[in-house]
Amino acid sequence: MLFTQVDHIGLAVRDLDEAVELYRSSFAITDWERIELPERHMIAAVARVGTTLIELIAPTSEAAAFAKFLNERGPGIHHIAYRVDDIVAALAELKMRGVRLIDETPRPGLHATLVAFLHPRSTFGTLVELVEHRSDT
Repeated sequence: MLFTQVDHIGLAVRDLDEAVELYRSSFAITDWERIELPERHMIAAVARVGTTLIELIAPTSEAAAFAKFLNERGPGIHHIAYRVDDIVAALAELKMRGVRLIDETPRPGLHATLVAFLHPRSTFGTLVELVEHRSDT
């Protein structure tokens, strides 16, 4: 099997503080880490639910990669991320199987990871992210 587990679910939101408060007050998810990513024009908040992260992402400008998605579709599930043992091998395998890749090579992600995205046209309209953890941090 290519995927080892669901790594995280990414939810696009307009107001990060409002979204975190909803998850705190409605679902009692209280341990949030905020991560500012100015180079990606976004801010994120992540919290663990079991072995899966909930990743709330909010654009800080229209230059954020998901700003168009948020403007056109509104807040909601943006992507699902699956953990893989070897992201380079996974990308090669998927490309060989005809899956359209957004990222031909992995790039740095949150928490010492490497990430790459698959095109939603190849995955029934869902943006899929692959995640390789380089350490247990």
